[in-house]
Amino acid sequence: MGEKVKSEDIRTEKLEEKHAKLLDEFSTENKELKAFLVEDALKNQQLSISTTYLWFYKPTGELVAYISLLNDSLRIRETELEKLFVEKGILYKSLPALKIGRLCVDNRFTGRGIGTFLTKFAMIKASKIGEDVGCRFLVLDSKKESVEFYKKMGFWILRGDEKEAIPMYYDLLNVAPLYKEVKH
Repeated sequence: MGEKVKSEDIRTEKLEEKHAKLLDEFSTENKELKAFLVEDALKNQQLSISTTYLWFYKPTGELVAYISLLNDSLRIRETELEKLFVEKGILYKSLPALKIGRLCVDNRFTGRGIGTFLTKFAMIKASKIGEDVGCRFLVLDSKKESVEFYKKMGFWILRGDEKEAIPMYYDLLNVAPLYKEVKH
């Protein structure tokens, strides 16, 4: 594991056809995440299903990570969250959210802070969306080995009884100070 990457050493670009040749060079042991990037990300974007952002390391130009975002809702029915919202007089079965559909860091850059940058990027995107339309949560389905990382970032487990992916959420009212810092 190398030293932490500085945010100023990262360049973010929305996935475009011009990036197609670079995608094969992305290195991850997770075949599903690699296949999504190479085979499905651009197609999903063209169909307005999700949007993928590529992260490049400026000093070398290497593709080091990607994140795919899409609209979603957080179904709070029969969860602890439902009780909290009912107490506040909010009686909805689901609430608007932005979802991290995929997030992956290249093997050569894991453990160097890029996952944290990607997650904060999604938090800020969701907060910006919330200025124009309702968006209360950032949600994701975490792999078991990533749950602790997301908990450190402020996410909560919605339900822990899932066998594969664990649904987690982040309340965007927590991100307001972070977004205001970046905005100024």
